[in-house]
Amino acid sequence: MNSSQIYITISIVVLAIIALLVFFVYKNKKDKKLTPLAGLAFGFILAGIIFGNDRLIGYSLIGIGVILAIIDIIKKLKSK
Repeated sequence: MNSSQIYITISIVVLAIIALLVFFVYKNKKDKKLTPLAGLAFGFILAGIIFGNDRLIGYSLIGIGVILAIIDIIKKLKSK
């Protein structure tokens, strides 16, 4: 394994741990559920990290994920 694959593996493991912590900590709270759009954004960002070897594909997927996350935040702010 070269160093970039190690960094990608560490990033995926850390993100998975964070997701599990958020899931278990906020499990009983009704107002903090992950919306489908936020889940999709999270998936695109993970795919961007996984396919980061090809910069065009990796950055494009991360960019799509960030845009979807921003759209989700705007939707949540307008609904309140």
